[in-house]
Amino acid sequence: MGDTLEFNNIHTEVKGSWNDGRLRFSKQSLVYKSHKTGKVDSIPAPELSAAQWRRVCVGHGIKLATSTGHVYRYDGFRDTDFEKISAFFKANYKVELAEKDMCVKGWNWGTAKFTGSLLSFDVNDSPVFEIPLASVSQCATGKNEVTVEFHQNDDAEVSLMEVRFYVPPNTGDDGSDPVEAFAQNVLSKADVIQATGDAVCIFKELQCLTPRGRYDIRIYPTFLHLHGKTFDYKIPYTTVLRLFLLPHKDQRQMFFVISLDPPIKQGQTRYHFLILLFSKDEELSLALNMSEDEVEKRYEGKLSKNMSGSLYEIVSRVMKALVNRKITVPGNFQGHSGSQCITCAYKASSGLLYPLERGFIYVHKPPVHLRFEEISCVNFARGTTTTRSFDFEIETKQNNQYTFSNIEREEYGKLFDFVNAKKLNIKNRGIKEGMKGADGYSDSDEDQHDAYLERMKEEGKIREEGDGSDESEGDSDESFNPGEEDDDVPEEYDSNASVSDSEADDADSEDEGKKKKPEKKPKKVVKEKKERKPRKEKVKDPGAPKRPMSAYMLWLNGNRERIKSENPGISVTEISKKAGEMWKQLSKDRKEEWDRKAEEAKKQYEKAMKEYRESGGGAAASVTKEKKKKGGKVEAKKKSRGEKEKKKEIVNESFKSKEFISSEESSSESEHDRGSKHKASEDEEEAASTPASSEEESGSD
Repeated sequence: MGDTLEFNNIHTEVKGSWNDGRLRFSKQSLVYKSHKTGKVDSIPAPELSAAQWRRVCVGHGIKLATSTGHVYRYDGFRDTDFEKISAFFKANYKVELAEKDMCVKGWNWGTAKFTGSLLSFDVNDSPVFEIPLASVSQCATGKNEVTVEFHQNDDAEVSLMEVRFYVPPNTGDDGSDPVEAFAQNVLSKADVIQATGDAVCIFKELQCLTPRGRYDIRIYPTFLHLHGKTFDYKIPYTTVLRLFLLPHKDQRQMFFVISLDPPIKQGQTRYHFLILLFSKDEELSLALNMSEDEVEKRYEGKLSKNMSGSLYEIVSRVMKALVNRKITVPGNFQGHSGSQCITCAYKASSGLLYPLERGFIYVHKPPVHLRFEEISCVNFARGTTTTRSFDFEIETKQNNQYTFSNIEREEYGKLFDFVNAKKLNIKNRGIKEGMKGADGYSDSDEDQHDAYLERMKEEGKIREEGDGSDESEGDSDESFNPGEEDDDVPEEYDSNASVSDSEADDADSEDEGKKKKPEKKPKKVVKEKKERKPRKEKVKDPGAPKRPMSAYMLWLNGNRERIKSENPGISVTEISKKAGEMWKQLSKDRKEEWDRKAEEAKKQYEKAMKEYRESGGGAAASVTKEKKKKGGKVEAKKKSRGEKEKKKEIVNESFKSKEFISSEESSSESEHDRGSKHKASEDEEEAASTPASSEEESGSD
């Protein structure tokens, strides 16, 4: 038999809702931790007085009773677990695990038994159902009837609102009323919010952020009473899950946060957190409404009858003693400004995010608490409005996403290191580490220059200027140069280039006004020519000495392998970013060392270049370049001349109208030019059989 027994997927019923968790039996205690809330119930082994094994709706269950009167029920065991658990209880707790059968007759009359904080309805000494009295919120009496109402749980799909018991009239001689006796037994253990005595202490007009307002807080032994001008809230200590004491970023105020499960309700509004705001300067002297012996006996030195100090310290100390919960404070995290929190926005409101040792908490509207156990992954995202901030996204295992936005980029490094140290899963880890710079965040929009975008903008401006000049002058040619060497120029422009001024004047006679509008069509062809114009490439001399590298490039070549080894799997672009960050962080002395090396390399280059020019290397390269340039021009002229002669032969052979010679991109201007060009050959014009052509009309003119 081992020292511990552990069971997963064990259920416990909380106000009508099943909560999953993990149950562990050890020699010292029994510990149950809820998966949903993270709440831990611990039962010391010496307090365990009785244990029952029962068949329930979800397999088998265990009912445990303690000497203090508390009852715990856990379900979800298998039939085979009985022997193992029974042997462990006998060996370590000296308690026998007894088997108990439930009554399934379906009778609705029986005996009500009050054992500790449990009401058991039995038929023939077998329980039909049991009611935890801690779930009772109110008890009302009638003539022969007792109505028991229950606390509601928002997580329960179906809730039990109330149960009514019919109590027969008493026939005995003692004279007591059985209905009142039944109600008193229920109220003695029920979680009914009622003041049965004087308050232990009262705090006047504390500032409360959630729910908003000024409240008087009255501390009772079993519950907390918030009394405001409009609403009253009564909070049992059993519903308090956690306590937080958080310093404000201004270092002058303190948040005291009380986490509640189930939450307090006001209509349809649920408050899962009670948030109090204190000023550090507020002082208070408090005297508890109890004798010193009672304070010592009940709170075992945690409180004293007379206390004085800061208001937030006294409130947190009293709450810690009465609720019996630890107070969580921020851990070792420290932001860029030295505070223990990060300014950000969640949904529509701005607030503070506190990285804790076991989770995150955001205050204050709406408050959010996320434990590391619930978190599936986190992500650092670029801000949507500006590059001066980023978003921190948290995704839980229940597929809920929380986005904390508008975080200053200076906080990136601190938050990333904190998340990394807590071993949380980070999306796009490699990319985010590459983004991390000397200031904790890299602004790529400022560091990178888009040369392609700038070039396209310049070309667009040139086109716009060209379009404006064409429209104003009414000319279709965009400063077209007939002698330009371009193989892609259409043939009709080659023919236009040979037209003299006198011929153009003859052609533009009486039809000039009528045929001027279609002249805009060739503009498209000219633009295409302009876009297809090849760039002039620089001819490099292969024999010339190589230019010297800058100080940064010399340093990068010497440290490239070290960067790769320190960051395995890093890409080429990330190496450049990382190197830039490291170069910025180099000390002045180290940079001067690489500057000296770059200066030496420059001197060596100048010396080698001088020797190269003296040997005639540079002159030979320039001669070769000139020859290549002249040869290209001669070839282009020859090609252009050959195309012109070829076209003349085609025209002399047989004249046809424009539709048979060129493409559908025709213009009246080119027709006039052709007509004036062939004006001398009147015999060929008469032989042409195209009576409707514009060329014939211009020839007769």
